[in-house]
Amino acid sequence: MLMPKKTKYRKSQRGNMRGRALRGARITQGEYGLIALDPCWIKSNQIEAARVAATRNMKRLGKLWLDIFPDKSYTKKPLETRMGKGKGNVEGWVAVVKAGRVLLEIGGVSEDVAKESLRLAAYKLPVATKIYKKADLDKEVDARLGLVVKTVEEDKVNEE
Repeated sequence: MLMPKKTKYRKSQRGNMRGRALRGARITQGEYGLIALDPCWIKSNQIEAARVAATRNMKRLGKLWLDIFPDKSYTKKPLETRMGKGKGNVEGWVAVVKAGRVLLEIGGVSEDVAKESLRLAAYKLPVATKIYKKADLDKEVDARLGLVVKTVEEDKVNEE
């Protein structure tokens, strides 16, 4: 399972997941991506299960990129333990995912295979997701951030 080799502190605080993802909101390596629609914690074993499901369906033809990594520890107190006496032991590792974050990317396969692989991977994750093409997601992210995207036709009209 995925986990960091070394961290500065063994136990981390919970933090918050409010807002939308600013970083990691674009598809950079592949042609298709799986995007989170809600904020959540994704455990390392869930990430691994999604990776295995996607690569099995692709029959290892294309390439798969994981864009999230579980670098936050979460703790749990033992069962039937009274309150107090410090924080519990580290139970596992999670990736903090905000809404709009790219989780997986696929490239080098046909559209049908990519969409089916991402759909199977999405079943293994505890968050609502959507499958996007690279060009479609870029337009949506630019519109959300308020960036003006000019086309060649618009430049010609403005010059005249």
